[in-house]
Amino acid sequence: MTPAATAHTANTQHMSWLGKSEAWLDSKGKGAWIAAMVLGFVFFWPVGLALLFYMIWSKDMFKKSRSNSCGRSRRMHMMSTSGNSAFDSYRDETLRRLEDEQRSFEDFLQRLREAKDKAEFDDFMDERAKTAAEPKETEDA
Repeated sequence: MTPAATAHTANTQHMSWLGKSEAWLDSKGKGAWIAAMVLGFVFFWPVGLALLFYMIWSKDMFKKSRSNSCGRSRRMHMMSTSGNSAFDSYRDETLRRLEDEQRSFEDFLQRLREAKDKAEFDDFMDERAKTAAEPKETEDA
């Protein structure tokens, strides 16, 4: 037996069957918890419901996985220097240019939205003025 396996069995010796099953499911991961919940719903729905409430209550299902943090560190590593100063300056200049283009495009979209809103408001006001003027014309006749 490995030391980890010995420690695992030593930790579970004094646990209840419920604690042992929880430790076993935790060692298998989120998929085991979901499979247990589905089987609980299939065979006896209160067990599935209890597992669902337990998973929500314990908040373990909503923690970020390690793969997300690995991807984030990988992206940060890509932003560091490559060792080639010509490539680094080209990359920095290209990223700066793309950020400027994105900013100018977002400004263009904002101006476009404002122009559309103004046109719609002007149409509304013209229509309102027409409806306000119509009853006076009919009353005069």
